[in-house]
Amino acid sequence: MVTIIRNAKVYQPEYAGVKDILVLGDRIAALGENLKADFGGCVEVREIDAEGMAAVPGFIDSHEHILGGGGEGGFHTRTPEASLGDLVRNGITTVVGCIGTDGVGRDMTALLAKAHALENEGITTYAYTGSYQVPVHTLTDSLMKDIMMLDKVIGVGEVAISDHRSSQPSFEEFARIAADARVAGMLSGKAGIVNVHLGDSERRLDLIRRVIKETEIPASQFLPTHVNRNAALFEDCLDLAAEGGNIDFTGNEDIDYWETICDEVRVCRGIRMLLVRGISSDRFTISSDGQGSMPVFNEKGEFQGIGIGKASSLLKEVRECVQREEIPLEIAVKGITSNPASILKLERKGHIKEGFDADICLLEEGTLKLNTVIAKGQIMVRDGEQKVFGTFERA
Repeated sequence: MVTIIRNAKVYQPEYAGVKDILVLGDRIAALGENLKADFGGCVEVREIDAEGMAAVPGFIDSHEHILGGGGEGGFHTRTPEASLGDLVRNGITTVVGCIGTDGVGRDMTALLAKAHALENEGITTYAYTGSYQVPVHTLTDSLMKDIMMLDKVIGVGEVAISDHRSSQPSFEEFARIAADARVAGMLSGKAGIVNVHLGDSERRLDLIRRVIKETEIPASQFLPTHVNRNAALFEDCLDLAAEGGNIDFTGNEDIDYWETICDEVRVCRGIRMLLVRGISSDRFTISSDGQGSMPVFNEKGEFQGIGIGKASSLLKEVRECVQREEIPLEIAVKGITSNPASILKLERKGHIKEGFDADICLLEEGTLKLNTVIAKGQIMVRDGEQKVFGTFERA
């Protein structure tokens, strides 16, 4: 299939001007002005008029519970799996699946099966091996083997620290996880990233800090998530980013409510703070924690209620960055495109460039409303309507 996107304001994510984008099969073939593709009628050429729209790379959600999550309130509070529509309707063309609190009722066999299912339906999928628990629950009984030998596995996570739901890993256990992930990544050409769940404990980044200080493992080996959980934690995470580490904001579809019950840092405000500090705009990602549980506990750690993370938070957070904090789109969108692609070493992802995968989102100028989503050259959403559906979405 051949597609030409006409007259789009192209963000690679750097702004590249008004251009046409030529898509051949599942790759971006060319960017330029007045591009033509004539095959004498033998091949269908689709054209999309994108005048007045911003073309940005397809979104990368670097932390999503595609298999479902939760369960902190009992079996009935297990959250549902993600559907293809949950993702593409929100611009997500690449997703990294993970397991959280429940590493027993959810396991790596099921996570990889779900990742393959979503890939079969049209998007790109990866996974972290493990869950909150330490020792890490793997598929092959070896963290290194999982990363090296399972194509979709790019790291380990989400390993929980500073949280009453964690396994309370020792320094030695945590350092060994990071060391094994790093070497496995080196040997397989992968990131070998350690995706770290940060809880509310005042210990905050202590384990990560010790590993960086007492071993040869660099800060960049870790991608701590939920960094905006509270103000004190976020300040520590800003320091980590200033020292060369990477940090992952968790999007929130209902931040106005959460701000009334805790001191969670609004993503757009946090990114503004990062930029004001002079920290590189390459150092942050935004993930949705989609389908993950959002439990509420009292000061005694007793369960009070539960919500669910939503994939829609990614675009919502980018929109807030632009409209609320006046952060340029080319900076805000890096958090869900080029930055996760670079940090996680995802080839041909995160940029609108020749030779890269044809993962493209068209956003209406001004409102930044999602108009069109293309994943690997296939139009998944057009004029705001889903065109490709998961196997059982219409059942």
